[in-house]
Amino acid sequence: MSRERTANISQLRGATVDVLVVGGGINGAVAAAALAGTGVSVALVDRGDFACGVSSQSSNLAWGGIKYLESNEFRLVRKLCLSRNRLMDAYPATVREIRFFASIRRGFRMWSVLVWCGALLYWLMGNCRMQAPRYLRRSTIAAEASVVRQGDVVGGLEYSDCYLYDNDARFVFNFIRTAMDAGAIAANYVSMADMDFDPVTQDWRVTLEDQIDGGQFQLTAKSVINATGPGTDGVNDAIGVQTAYHHVLSKGIHLIVERVTDSNKVLTFFASDGRLFFVIPMGPRTCIGTTDTQVDRADVGVTDEDRDFVLANANTLLDLPHPLTRADIIAERVGVRPLAIAGAQGDRDWVQLSRKHEIEVDRARRYLSVFGGKLTDCLNIGEEIVGIVAEIGVKVPNIDARWFGEPCAARRAAFFAAAEVAQLDRLTAPQVLEPLSVRFWRRYGEGAFTLLATIDDDPTQAELVIAETEYTRAELQWVADREMVVNLEDFLRRRSKIALVVRQAVLADDPGLMRACQLFFGDQAADKLAAYNALH
Repeated sequence: MSRERTANISQLRGATVDVLVVGGGINGAVAAAALAGTGVSVALVDRGDFACGVSSQSSNLAWGGIKYLESNEFRLVRKLCLSRNRLMDAYPATVREIRFFASIRRGFRMWSVLVWCGALLYWLMGNCRMQAPRYLRRSTIAAEASVVRQGDVVGGLEYSDCYLYDNDARFVFNFIRTAMDAGAIAANYVSMADMDFDPVTQDWRVTLEDQIDGGQFQLTAKSVINATGPGTDGVNDAIGVQTAYHHVLSKGIHLIVERVTDSNKVLTFFASDGRLFFVIPMGPRTCIGTTDTQVDRADVGVTDEDRDFVLANANTLLDLPHPLTRADIIAERVGVRPLAIAGAQGDRDWVQLSRKHEIEVDRARRYLSVFGGKLTDCLNIGEEIVGIVAEIGVKVPNIDARWFGEPCAARRAAFFAAAEVAQLDRLTAPQVLEPLSVRFWRRYGEGAFTLLATIDDDPTQAELVIAETEYTRAELQWVADREMVVNLEDFLRRRSKIALVVRQAVLADDPGLMRACQLFFGDQAADKLAAYNALH
C-alpha cells in the first residue's frame, strides 16, 4: 500500500483545516492547488481514485468551444479561448497546439464557407494566438487527408486548438501533486460518511471513511467545497443544501483502435446525429468519438448500441482498408459530462447546454458547490474559488501567489543541460517515441531532476518495464513513492494511459506487469494483479 497515502490519512485523523475539498476531479484538483498555493490549509478526499470519473474520460482536448458559436454563446467562447491560451502558456510541455481538419458534407445545415467564417471568428476571439484557419476545397481534402471518404464532401476547413500530450487524468493528478507540495493533505479512496455544520463554532464536523480498511475518522473544516462532479446534487441533497443550479448528465464514449491515419491532425466531422465527431491521434493509436446521450445517473457503461454508433460513423466517414468492427477495439472510455442548468430545463434542447461552470455559495455555512466546468476553464475555476473563500471569511495569506504552471524557464534549461551532460537520451530504447528528457520534464516537472539522478547512479533504471509502453524502472519507483497507487488500474488507466493503448490480453501476458505490481504493492502484488485481471 502507498506509504504516502497511509501518512496522509494519519494527518487527516482529527485534523482541523481551513477548507475540505470533496472530489478529486479537475474542479477539486484545481481548487486544492489554488488554495494550498495561496497559503490556505486544505484537505482533499475522493471516494475513488483521483480523476476516476469524468475527468479521465474526455477527448484529451483543451479547446475554446468552437461549437458554442452556433448557439451564439460568444462571451463563453471568448472566455474559453483565453483560458486555453493561458493553459498553453502555463503548461507548454503538456498543452500543445494541434490542427483540426474538418470536412463538410452536402446537405449540412450551413454552407462550408460560413463554417470557415465561424472558424475565422474563433481565431480572432483567441487573439490570433495559433495558426490561422484555412478553407479547404474538396480537392485539398482528397490530397491532404486521403483517409477521409470523399463521397458527398463539398469542402471544409482547418483550424487550431489544443490537446493534452499525455492523458487527462495525468494532468488532473499533477494539480493534486502541486497541492500536496504546497502543504495540502490529499487521499484517494476516502468517502464522506457524514457532515454537519455546527452553528456555535461555525465549523463543519466531517466523518470520513477509508474505503480500503473501512475505518472511520473525523475532521473539522471551516469551509467545504463540493466538487464531486456528477455527484454534486446527491451530496447536497444528503446534507440539506439547496441550490438554484443542478446537473443534467450527458454520457459520452470514445473507442480506441489501431492508428487509422499517419496524419497528426484531429479529423473532425459531423456525426449522423449532427454532433461533432472526432478522430484523434493518440500516439500509436486513434481515439474515435464521441456520443452524446442524456442519462439520469453517473454509473454508466459502454453499450453495443454506443459501439455500433461510433463504428458506423467511422466507417461512413473514413476510407479504411477494411471496416472497423468491435474486434478492432483496443480500449473504451465512457463518462458523463455534468452540465449546469438553473431551474427546470424548459423547452431548451439539452444537447445545446454548454460546459460552462457555476459556483454556488451558502455564505452562512461557508459551503461551495461547483457545477459544470471543463478542463479548458480549470484555471479560472481555481482563481474564482480562492476569491470566494476569501470573501466568506477564510484567511488567504498570499492571495496573489502564482499556484499553477510548469517550473520556470531557468529550471527547465537547467534540467535539459544536466540531461545532456548525463547523456540521458542516449539511453532511450528504440521503440520509445520521444526522448526521456522531454517525457520526464512533461510528466514530473521538478521531479525530473530526481529521476535523472537515479538513472545517472544506475543506468539500468532507464530500462522499460512493460512491453509496448514507455515507462522506465525509475518512473515506476517514483509513482510508487509519490502517486498514491492503491489498485493497478490507478496506474494503468490514470497515472498513465497504458490501458488505453495496449490490449488487455497483451498486458496480462507481460511479465513486466508483475514487476510493476511488486514495486507498487510489495507482498500484495499477486493479489492486486489477480484482482485487476478479474475485472478486465
